[in-house]
Amino acid sequence: MPNQETQFTHFVPYPIKDGEEYMNDAQKDHFRQILNSWKQELMEEVDRTVNHLQEEATNFADPSDRASQEEEFSLELRTRDRERKLISKISKAMESIDEDDYGYCDACGVEIGVRRLEARPTATLCIDCKTLAEIKEKQLGI
Repeated sequence: MPNQETQFTHFVPYPIKDGEEYMNDAQKDHFRQILNSWKQELMEEVDRTVNHLQEEATNFADPSDRASQEEEFSLELRTRDRERKLISKISKAMESIDEDDYGYCDACGVEIGVRRLEARPTATLCIDCKTLAEIKEKQLGI
């Protein structure tokens, strides 16, 4: 079952050329396509879940059968909630492409990098700032 850590992997990696300007139009188009496809895939999964919940909603007489179904539905809904949050992150990433902010670290302003963005298209921090943030979270127990 997909979760927030699942990435959209159905794309051809961007062919980086020597001396190419970072976040040029071709790169922006590449990431727009990845983000749009990923968002579409998640939206289709939401539709499938809604249909599944409507079709499978049965009022079982046996309490254990009913509890099993409720647990299954609860798990599906938690997964969809994580995906809903991910869809929001994808939308923000697409907005940042339009605003020419995509691909730059929110903390220090350096380039995040094409390969890191392909691995995590919603990344907003460079690897150094992300590592530092994770260390701080561990120290503070967040």
